[in-house]
Amino acid sequence: MVTIQDVARAAGVSPATVSRVFNGGNVTAARARSVREAAAELGFAPNRVARSLRKQRSSVIALIIPDIENPFFTSLARGVEDAAQRTSLSVVLCNSDEDTEKERRYLEVALGEQMAGVIVAASSREETDLGPLAARGVPVVAVDRRPRDAEVDAVSVDDRHGAETATRHLLQAGYRRIACITGPAGASTSEERLAGYHAALDSAREEGAAGGGPYVRHADFRVDGGRDAMRELLALPEPPDAVFVANNLMTVGVLDALGEVGRTPPRTGVLSFGDVPWASLVRPSLTAVELPSYELGRTAADLLLQRIEGNTSPHRTVVLRTTLQIRESTAGPRAAARP
Repeated sequence: MVTIQDVARAAGVSPATVSRVFNGGNVTAARARSVREAAAELGFAPNRVARSLRKQRSSVIALIIPDIENPFFTSLARGVEDAAQRTSLSVVLCNSDEDTEKERRYLEVALGEQMAGVIVAASSREETDLGPLAARGVPVVAVDRRPRDAEVDAVSVDDRHGAETATRHLLQAGYRRIACITGPAGASTSEERLAGYHAALDSAREEGAAGGGPYVRHADFRVDGGRDAMRELLALPEPPDAVFVANNLMTVGVLDALGEVGRTPPRTGVLSFGDVPWASLVRPSLTAVELPSYELGRTAADLLLQRIEGNTSPHRTVVLRTTLQIRESTAGPRAAARP
């Protein structure tokens, strides 16, 4: 049987270096590559079970996200996995479906299996409870969404700034009755994006812009939720002439509802918070707030790995900025009127 000493001799390093490579310790990229190549040639596989018993914790981390079908979270998961692959850690993907009870069960599994750490996009700002993990010393990083009062590292997008910039763009394009379809009440991303929308409208009241109450709808961050919310808005005595949609999947439903009544963009402006792979291909092409989803996942994993390795510095919050990609769907009502 191939031993750690055999790998060390083949790679020209000490057994301690081999151990650090397979336990996620600090090793230069060149030495780690040499060790892994030697291990592969010799057919060496680290005994994860024995290592877990020694460390009283597994070499697995949990990633809990609300919706794996959303391309935003798919890209985020890729960022987490790519970062984890630089060490011996493996990633277990858990889909909470925005269900706090389902999320709670996954958190309990992470505790019961003594996982090395957890990255979670919380289902609820108020109801997600990370306390039991913290009490047991399990490292946790909140990504994209952060539960209120949670004492953990966090990585998020500047949702409020992105939403304010998006709404301001709709105003500058000439739209005045601007609606907002945001996510579930209580989700931090829903509330922050709604706050940015209100901030932009509040500063533009003198321009005759309308928004707020009658033009705000909460939905479920899914396609059907966006479609139903847009249908409600279109049924108003004075429907909106533009809509800021707080995530990409709901935007698909919004475009479907507008197509049903022949109010396709830019006649009714549509701006999506979160790009979609086909945004530049549809006609008219879709204006979107581009989110650094991969970078969110990679940064969250890096923070978690630092905690797993023993970093005891104060908790950090990393905030990433968005980028507004202007396309044809917000060309303005005048552009829609031109033949």
